[in-house]
Amino acid sequence: MKTIKMGIFGCNRGMNFANHIMMNNAEIVAVCDKDERWLNKAKEKLGDGVAYYSDFEEFFKHDMDAVLLANYFNEHAPFAIRFLEKGVHVLSECTPAGTMAECVELVEAAEKSTATYMICENYPFMTFNREITRICETGTLGKFMFAEGEYNHPGHGKDASFSRTYIPYEKHWRNYLPATYYCTHALAPLMYATGATPKRVTAFPIWAPPTEKIVCSKHSGDRTAIITTLNDDDSVFRFTGCAAFGHEENSYRVCGTKGQVENLRGTGGKISLNYSWWDKPENVENNSTVYEPEKNDPDQELIDKAGHGGGDFVVMREFLNALRENRRPKMDVYFATVMSAVAILSHRSLMEGGMPYDVPDFRKQEDRDKWREDRSTPFYGYNGEEPTIPCSSKPWHPSEEQLKAYFEGIKNR
Repeated sequence: MKTIKMGIFGCNRGMNFANHIMMNNAEIVAVCDKDERWLNKAKEKLGDGVAYYSDFEEFFKHDMDAVLLANYFNEHAPFAIRFLEKGVHVLSECTPAGTMAECVELVEAAEKSTATYMICENYPFMTFNREITRICETGTLGKFMFAEGEYNHPGHGKDASFSRTYIPYEKHWRNYLPATYYCTHALAPLMYATGATPKRVTAFPIWAPPTEKIVCSKHSGDRTAIITTLNDDDSVFRFTGCAAFGHEENSYRVCGTKGQVENLRGTGGKISLNYSWWDKPENVENNSTVYEPEKNDPDQELIDKAGHGGGDFVVMREFLNALRENRRPKMDVYFATVMSAVAILSHRSLMEGGMPYDVPDFRKQEDRDKWREDRSTPFYGYNGEEPTIPCSSKPWHPSEEQLKAYFEGIKNR
């Protein structure tokens, strides 16, 4: 088995994957982060034998077969494109592109490259989502009609440590994140399990800005957004962005003409599988069952130790196996950029009262050309460029008291 030489760009989130890279028989040869805090933590974890860079250009020159991009949420595409042009395989953490134009440029770079691109979306590989996918692949649910996904991740408003770690300055992307943009954890498991691709999208915000005395620097009053897509197989998805409903939970459901499968809230990952009694498969004893997914993967011990319900290990294994087997991963550049387009266009939808938008098929030249020059963004740019569109469905800014608590909280980094 060939040892794949891998670099990590972005050490905060990137170091969460370090063990999984090595456990999958790959070698970390270089890491890069402009923040000395995270670079020093990487040195403590990885020790000697790895090259450490604070300058991206020097990191870029390092000899590597593949790179994990774990840099800022909205800044992946330019770096992915450069690595693809160099012939370096790319695993891009979280979201592939921050603008529609970047989606086009990323697709075209991936098509020209000899290297593989994959989105490092770990939620389809959580234990219960792997079981939902397995059930979907049996065909026993019939034709897929409806699926829903909910990524609910509220924060502790009075805990400044989160801001110190994840929002270290006021113009950070998290402070200008629209309610729809962080939708991959809710959407990807649905696409992965059913094979359906969104073709039309609409969305509505849930307006609930924080009014209490908390550590806050976020410039959106939308607590989340409810996104709906019509898909290429005539099914419908309903899912959230990064929601903050008040209780941390991830839940998914797929409904077909013959049955439905879902993970049950509050059960630690149990599965509920239900068939209409007249459509119950012959080898199924009960038409309604609740059970724990089997844990029989050859790497189960390593999966059980991994973050995000085992997803961090399995997504890395999928990427590295795709490289070794010279095959296109399921979550390729088209899978990835569809999710980015849904995130971006659903924000425009909610800003326009739920106006539907067609989701482009970036395989088609006419769809690429339509969006090629669209660089609208709610974020501050890499070089300090101002946002060009609002991040919130209504104007809202944190209070002076909230901002004061935030600046006090991040002071002692």
